[in-house]
Amino acid sequence: MPAAADLLIGEFARTLDERFRLAIPPEVATPLLTAGPRLVLAKERAGCLSLWPAAVWKPRIDAAVDVVRTKLQAGLLTQRVGQLQDLGRLLSTRHKVVSLAARDRLVIPEGFREFLGVEPGGELFVVGAAVCVELWQPAAWSAYVTSEMPEFRRRIDELTA
Repeated sequence: MPAAADLLIGEFARTLDERFRLAIPPEVATPLLTAGPRLVLAKERAGCLSLWPAAVWKPRIDAAVDVVRTKLQAGLLTQRVGQLQDLGRLLSTRHKVVSLAARDRLVIPEGFREFLGVEPGGELFVVGAAVCVELWQPAAWSAYVTSEMPEFRRRIDELTA
């Protein structure tokens, strides 16, 4: 996770080029890369992908998978096969290890492009989400901000109390 002084914040309008490349602004790329060049791109919600330092993402997902694996081996999930399959499907397609190319450009991989819902030449927003960077399809970003902004004061009060 970035150091407290390096909270990933800011909102940047960007255009996806014809090769599905996206320039990540230096204001968020630099702190994002402090843990190393490997990043994880993850599907978050329709119209939104998140970009995490692999050093932060991998231990979190590995710990969760280890718990599930242990429960499976102990026979504790035999009545929950459907849920286990659902989890496996999502794990199989939810994230991918990526890196930024020259000029801090990210190539949005197949499968993630459709989830994001932005065509080449289309605009999107790169948003700092404190501990990760999010890539938003404009209509999804607008809907999110509109629905969540009324809770801003309560959230900041809770986190700063």
